[in-house]
Amino acid sequence: MKKANGHEIIQIFESWSPKKLACMPNDPIGLAIGTLNKSVSKVLVTLDVTDAVVEEAIQKGCELIIAHHPPIFFKLAHLRTDNPQGKLFEKLIKHDIAVYAAHTNLDVAPGGVNDLLADALQLVNRKLLEHTYSEQLMKLAVFVPKTHSEGLREALGKAGAGQIGNYDSCSFTTDGEGRFRALAGATPFLGNINELEVAEEEKIEVVFPASIKNKILKAMLNSHPYEEPAYDVWTLDTQTNEQGLGRIGELEKPMSLKEFAQFVKVQLDVPCVRVVGDLHTTIQKVAVVGGDGNKYIRTAKFAGADVFVTGDIGFHMAQDAEINGLNIIDPGHHVEKVMIKGVAQKMKALCENKKLPVIFIESTINTEPFKFI
Repeated sequence: MKKANGHEIIQIFESWSPKKLACMPNDPIGLAIGTLNKSVSKVLVTLDVTDAVVEEAIQKGCELIIAHHPPIFFKLAHLRTDNPQGKLFEKLIKHDIAVYAAHTNLDVAPGGVNDLLADALQLVNRKLLEHTYSEQLMKLAVFVPKTHSEGLREALGKAGAGQIGNYDSCSFTTDGEGRFRALAGATPFLGNINELEVAEEEKIEVVFPASIKNKILKAMLNSHPYEEPAYDVWTLDTQTNEQGLGRIGELEKPMSLKEFAQFVKVQLDVPCVRVVGDLHTTIQKVAVVGGDGNKYIRTAKFAGADVFVTGDIGFHMAQDAEINGLNIIDPGHHVEKVMIKGVAQKMKALCENKKLPVIFIESTINTEPFKFI
């Protein structure tokens, strides 16, 4: 059986949660420690990389760790093995365990941290809380003989062109006549050298994200019968593939703030929550941001949320939210642990689809630094 390579695993991961989705300047995502240029049979998925997590990876025979929180958040002035952080890195290197971090890109990715939190809170009619990423849409118009138009449309569709919302293989076709004269040195698909040729052609128009322009043009050129295809490419004002941080949705049935706080506590598996607001207030519309959501309080309010579920809310921010009539439930930063099961299950399915023999192990180490008494 073919063994999986570390690069293959991360390519699959980044097809789901690409680095371009990161929304924090200089977010230290990607390979943090070690190498991906090796065979990988077991991957440990964790929220944080602590000494206990590394020991778990060693005991379970993992060659790779995928973490949400980067183990190296700030640039290192030196790497010493006589302090806790240096010892941690030394242990990883000695046991040849690579660490890959997916931080805000995993927050934004569809099915990532914020969707997993919204799933846990059973939110329906979900939307993005704040748009952080989109791609420019482009259009290709290419002229092709009618005899080859269907094959060209199929090739463009397979390359990713013609995807609009929940539809794919979208294109527009116009009938017409193409005229050309092949000069000396040409090897024309139709016609003869120095003779004017008139051919029944179709103009095929498709749209695609700017990021896959080269892929689309390659597919077009490879499937086009002409030696020198005639085509136009231009940029549209339209944006596509909009992604963002946080989610806002609705509860199936309204609850009081007190009831919803209890619900959050159970659903996110935390011993307690901090609550801002009148406990008798009716809650229907819920905004959620994994991790530290202090700077999204106004965003949640303007989006019409009755309550904002997020971690690390500061004292003065809580006062401002209360004055402005926004209820808050703070279950702590550590609720991002939902990514452990979510990432393991997603990657297992993606790798099985690619027939890569990789085992994804959910870390059982609790990395919550706070104790509740």
